[in-house]
Amino acid sequence: MATIETTYRDALRLALTEAMREDDSVILIGEEVGVYGGAYGVTKAMIEEFGAHRVIDTPISEPAIVGAAVGAAMTGLRPVAELMYVDFVGMTMDQLANQAAKIRYMFGGQIGVPMVLRTQGGTGRSAGAQHSQSLEGYVMHTPGLRLAMPATVADAYHLLRQAMRQPDPVVFIEHKGLYTMKGEVDPDAPPAEWGRAAVLREGADLVIVSYSRQVHYALAAAERLASEGVEAAVVDLRTLNPLDFDTIRPMVEAAGRAMVVSEGVMTSGVAAELAARITEECFDFLEDPVLRVAGEDIPISVSPLLETNSVPTPDLIVDTVRKIGLGAAA
Repeated sequence: MATIETTYRDALRLALTEAMREDDSVILIGEEVGVYGGAYGVTKAMIEEFGAHRVIDTPISEPAIVGAAVGAAMTGLRPVAELMYVDFVGMTMDQLANQAAKIRYMFGGQIGVPMVLRTQGGTGRSAGAQHSQSLEGYVMHTPGLRLAMPATVADAYHLLRQAMRQPDPVVFIEHKGLYTMKGEVDPDAPPAEWGRAAVLREGADLVIVSYSRQVHYALAAAERLASEGVEAAVVDLRTLNPLDFDTIRPMVEAAGRAMVVSEGVMTSGVAAELAARITEECFDFLEDPVLRVAGEDIPISVSPLLETNSVPTPDLIVDTVRKIGLGAAA
């Protein structure tokens, strides 16, 4: 198959469809994944090809969805469970954090949980405080759970394909603001190594580390900074567990400055963990403290203006860089 232009949504559907055609043990399970085609249309029409025994509509019960997927994975299937919103992952934390994440350890490696939990997070649809959060910190905090957050169309396809091959549970968070984004993907191209970050832009003055939709904001900010004489590198983590610090470390050591950008909240969030790790491992090379740009510590408003400005924007990223003496304000 040659390189194709498609949307983030359709790249996910292609990954699921190919996996189900290749492996009869792959099943889909979740609220409205079948007849309706998924909350964001990712599984549209898949029930027509694979039938209701493999594309399984469930009651509105997130604990039941994840619990069923855990049991199915332990008995030989490869379930892909869908939670309509990551905001409800808290309801599943016994099934996800106490069971799926720990089964391999508790059984001495005799049984694994090769499941994928697809869910949607982030802002951008004025969905209100209960449907707009970025809760990847919950997952990253739990040993035993893998975490992938694709920022590009190509990674939506390749990371999901890779996630479905992992021997352990993978939480796969898709940003709801990216589903209609277009891009190119070559399904036949060898994917980047699982757990390997991608350097999307080189730069000698500053390293911006991010993931998911904020990668695009970081790239936009880097272009603006370039017009002010500041060359910023942009690293897309792609997965938060595994975390590819081997890519980050030498880049920060060379530049001497680093920034972490996350849509999750500032306090005790992913940005805090990454900033601490960079500080610990690159301290002797840093010319300035590691900068954190993250979401406000507030519930997300349904107001589009308040929602937009409760999480990082390209303007905020640029303004934060200027505060350390780089760019137009230098």
